[in-house]
Amino acid sequence: MLTYIACVITTTRARIADIRSDERGYSTETVLVTALLVAGAIAVLAIIVAAVTRKANEIGGSM
Repeated sequence: MLTYIACVITTTRARIADIRSDERGYSTETVLVTALLVAGAIAVLAIIVAAVTRKANEIGGSM
């Protein structure tokens, strides 16, 4: 039984070491999709700001 536990502990430590040494990072596809989403969000924000500014300038009021 003690040999089995030692084997499990050794295997677990080896797997943890393998996981820690894996440094692949983000793929190029993930970076490109993220960049496109950010660009789209900036474009939508610019359109909304332009529309709100146009409507605000149309409001006629004498103060």
